[in-house]
Amino acid sequence: MKKYSVQKSPFVVPTTDGKLIEEHFGLASINSELSIAHMIAPPHWSEPFQTPEFDEYTYIIKGKKQFIIEGEKVVLEAGQSIKILKGSRIQYSNPFEEECEYISVCYPAFSIDLVNREEE
Repeated sequence: MKKYSVQKSPFVVPTTDGKLIEEHFGLASINSELSIAHMIAPPHWSEPFQTPEFDEYTYIIKGKKQFIIEGEKVVLEAGQSIKILKGSRIQYSNPFEEECEYISVCYPAFSIDLVNREEE
């Protein structure tokens, strides 16, 4: 039995908002306790507010990303990262002119059932 797992074909999550989500590890790809996804958010993209039941770590590779966390606006740029604790009310967006490329890690693994998105 191998003591490692190489991911060569991440699961591309179907979206309708122009965002690219490639899950390398997680419930949709290789069943794991955490999820790791490579994402690209197009300019002027946003999601509804949500209160996830998982911690989320985000590392910005390129561009900028805006977070509204418990009413506080935080903007990260390339090379910066953030950890957001589960149970925080948050909105993710890219209100800027260039796309934002980033890596997201969720623990426990991302599940749509644990996101708790608000109606728009």
